[in-house]
Amino acid sequence: MKERAFLKIIDPVKDKMYRLALRLLTSKEAAEDATQEVILKLWSRKEKIKHYANVEAFAMTVTKNYCLDQLKSKQNSHLRIVHQNYESHHVSLQKEIELNDEMNWLSKIVNDLPEQQRMIFQLRDVEQYEYEEIAEIMEMNQTAIRVALSRARKAIRESLVKKHNYGMG
Repeated sequence: MKERAFLKIIDPVKDKMYRLALRLLTSKEAAEDATQEVILKLWSRKEKIKHYANVEAFAMTVTKNYCLDQLKSKQNSHLRIVHQNYESHHVSLQKEIELNDEMNWLSKIVNDLPEQQRMIFQLRDVEQYEYEEIAEIMEMNQTAIRVALSRARKAIRESLVKKHNYGMG
């Protein structure tokens, strides 16, 4: 497989790979490194890639596994850096501060979810994957995916309601 054909396959999915890595590693630099490493791994297996029925699901599975390995390694135990993805120049400073606070709070809630729920929430509600694809990536059945997603959404909802009712978490 030539480089151009490989890039044609990988380009559409690399942003999703990055966002999953960012959700798991929480550091933009670590997520960028992870995405590059996974692309290199996929490149080294380029001849096998064309035989996969769902290359995107395979790439996301490799990304998930790579990030989990990174989180388990001792050298990356410092990766619990809070990240912030919101940028806008069209709102007032006060509104931007409020929005930043809300995004940081939401990010904290999601990051405090159990790892499996966090990943399923990311894949379904952020990346918009179908249940079948998530089941393949996570190596779980669809019923378990739906239950975990329901629990994640409930935990997020309860945390947000609690914050807004009491003004803090």
